[in-house]
Amino acid sequence: MKKVLFVCLGNICRSPLAEGLFAEAAAAEGVSHLFEIDSCGTNGLHDGELPDPRTRKNALSHGLTLSHHSRKIQSADLDYYDWILVMDDANKRNVEALCQEDRQKQKIHKLRQFDPKEPNADVQDPWYGGEAGFETVFQVIQQNVHFWLKYLQQESQQ
Repeated sequence: MKKVLFVCLGNICRSPLAEGLFAEAAAAEGVSHLFEIDSCGTNGLHDGELPDPRTRKNALSHGLTLSHHSRKIQSADLDYYDWILVMDDANKRNVEALCQEDRQKQKIHKLRQFDPKEPNADVQDPWYGGEAGFETVFQVIQQNVHFWLKYLQQESQQ
């Protein structure tokens, strides 16, 4: 079983959406049993909260219900998870700062690593934008979790 952790700043917009979309994609492919999926943030400002209402509303408009409760990344996560997928460069730097060993840093990747249009680009934080920003983020994350699902399935078969 591959353990995948999605990380953004507050764990209320991008990372819980990525967690939900990855879980949905894995279920659609019939491979949910191959993955343990979670999300967290690099700050603890929203610990225990549901995703931002705008994120939940947008996800629900696509038939996806998000019920994750925000949490801050812990140093134990760096050892526990096999793959740590961050939304932007700032998240990557924050997670890398927690690492005590190179093997932990090697687990950290940007969600858009395989994006054919913009490899390794940031997933923009929709917090300050309107509904269109949340929809754009939904589309970007949805596409990129499919790239990761395919990659991780292939890696599991090796």
